[in-house]
Amino acid sequence: MRSIWNGAISFGLVSIPIKLVNATENHSISFRQVHTEDNGRIRYRKFCELEDREVTQSEIGKGYEDADGTIVPITDDDLSHLPIPTARTIEIVAFVPADRIDPLQMDAAYYLAASGAPAAKPYTLLREALKRSNKVAVAKYALRGRERLGMLRVVGDAIAMHGLLWPDEVRAPEGVAPDVDVTVRDKELDLADALMDTLGEVDLEDLHDEYREALEEVIAAKAAGETPPEAPEPAKGGKVLDLMAALEKSVRAAKESRGEGAEAAETEEAQVTPLPSKKSASGTRRTTAKRPTADKTATAKKSATAKKTTAAGKTSAARTAKKATATKSGAASSSAKKTPAKKTTAKKAAASRKRSA
Repeated sequence: MRSIWNGAISFGLVSIPIKLVNATENHSISFRQVHTEDNGRIRYRKFCELEDREVTQSEIGKGYEDADGTIVPITDDDLSHLPIPTARTIEIVAFVPADRIDPLQMDAAYYLAASGAPAAKPYTLLREALKRSNKVAVAKYALRGRERLGMLRVVGDAIAMHGLLWPDEVRAPEGVAPDVDVTVRDKELDLADALMDTLGEVDLEDLHDEYREALEEVIAAKAAGETPPEAPEPAKGGKVLDLMAALEKSVRAAKESRGEGAEAAETEEAQVTPLPSKKSASGTRRTTAKRPTADKTATAKKSATAKKTTAAGKTSAARTAKKATATKSGAASSSAKKTPAKKTTAKKAAASRKRSA
């Protein structure tokens, strides 16, 4: 890796020759400015205002513009001989616990490479001292025209340095947090905790830049004269009206995405470990009390079914009894109707015999 700065680490009376190397690299896709009519490159040419001509890069230097417009020329030699001890030295000023450094101060990251064989021993000494102390070193150094603050820590077998913003360069979070009083219930915290547990941890090595990959697909498609892939339909959003419902739905969705299924999500939801509070405990008792209610409901259903069966049996028996009674009544009625008919026939026969006599 190419070094961008050469100097030394000042560790008390110990000096460690080092080279500063970029620890990160940018993988973003860059574009050129072009003329939309013919795709011709758009370039910016540098002109000298006094001579009204284009100048080359070798003719360009640095200058400070004073309040009255006067330009004070500053050369690289001027910058390399600044009257400060950190001009070519990373001066360690303190060793502190890592949690003393606010992540908001973190800036660019570099590797400090030992410069030559003589630097191997003091470099290793500083590295091992940092390891054993579980601390980081706070240092000052000059780079790119200004003095900067840095933090040295061990990464593998190397020493890395993170550029830090000065404390007065970090803004206070005034006016950022909600300016209204909000009460968060224990049950909501329980569900949020369950959602965090469900999402679990992630190996940062598995994360990648999907935007860059999609952009590469579009560029490849256009270069081949094909139609670029279309963007998927955006997820339907909206105002969250019920926070509890949103949390419960998020827990189920997270579990389903991990292949645990909807049933497992519902089971796990019922087994959310509540926070140690009275409200949460009562919530747990209410959840447990649901089972006897379900058993009572099942028993009531069975009893109702049995009652319906008994009632149906009684109704059928009553109908049978009614039919039997109706049959007997019909027979009696028929018998009653036949008796007068027999008497009428006998009378007619007697009258006929009298006439014959």
